[in-house]
Amino acid sequence: MKPVTVYDIAREANVSVATVSRVLNNTAPVKASTREKIMGLINKHQFQPNALARSLIKKETGMIGIILPDITNPFFPEVLAGLEQEARNNGYTFFLCDTGSHNQDSKAQYSRESQYLRILAEKQVDGIIMIGGRIDLAKCSREMAKEVQEVNNRLPVVLINGNLPGGKFHRVMTDQTIGAMQVTDHLIELGHTDIAFIGGYNQMSNTVQRLSGFRSAMEQAGIAMREDWIITGGFKVHTGKALMSELFSRDGRKPTAVVCANDLVAIGAIKYAVTAGLSIPGDISITGFDDIPLAESMIPELTTLSLRCLELGRTAASIMHQLITRNNQVSELTTLQPKLMIRETTAPPANR
Repeated sequence: MKPVTVYDIAREANVSVATVSRVLNNTAPVKASTREKIMGLINKHQFQPNALARSLIKKETGMIGIILPDITNPFFPEVLAGLEQEARNNGYTFFLCDTGSHNQDSKAQYSRESQYLRILAEKQVDGIIMIGGRIDLAKCSREMAKEVQEVNNRLPVVLINGNLPGGKFHRVMTDQTIGAMQVTDHLIELGHTDIAFIGGYNQMSNTVQRLSGFRSAMEQAGIAMREDWIITGGFKVHTGKALMSELFSRDGRKPTAVVCANDLVAIGAIKYAVTAGLSIPGDISITGFDDIPLAESMIPELTTLSLRCLELGRTAASIMHQLITRNNQVSELTTLQPKLMIRETTAPPANR
């Protein structure tokens, strides 16, 4: 059966193709009775406009590319949920690209990012949103930064919680330095002075920011830090278990509280503590970072720092829509303030 076209609808309604187009796109007023007749025929024939043809006319595809490093990390789906909610309201759909950093080395990950940047540009998406990967590097190479800037010169690119040197990008971020200070201040206010920090990577800007906030809070409280209690090495559950094992296998005084680089590391830290027979928070307080859905569902519920993932995603999608529609009032940097979520894994130290 031959598909119905806009020309068929116009012929049967005895109107011009332009009138049908105005009804479909809601671009200009159409007499109520004429609109009703056209909509009746559209429903009758279950007419679907040709997306490719419309994109050629409007110079837009209605597609936004998303590049992220690890869809298995619960943080990213939370941000995606916010992106999807806002983007759907504005008529966009997604082209999701996962570079798979959870099962390959960083060199392969950045190579995959480069491939996706080219593919998305070839697909003529209306814009690209990047989360994680190279934009999280504390020192990204000029070549990798330039690659993204060249794409940004042709279509809008929005960065979430990251940045690249030498270019002008629109960015959305939650203040992670302030967030780490809030988490550490909470432990200090409970009476902790023996506080460790575990997880993250020294080459990642998010770890640098979180460590900076941790150090600032300790210094402002006049508490001496032990550098051997600051151990980095990743963002996974097994990382938390391994780093806690390393921390507590050493001779001498043990920390009464541990700030973890993210919630997954905190979950690993809790697993180690339970296995070692430690009470949480009786023997040791543990905090996370991100506030993934599991943080509130686990036992005990995790005290953590919310990066307001849903709002991060919604804000990024809103900014992207403004850039696509050429709104010149868009700020280059939008900063959200984090929120401390005090739950059950923190309490005053046992000796207090």
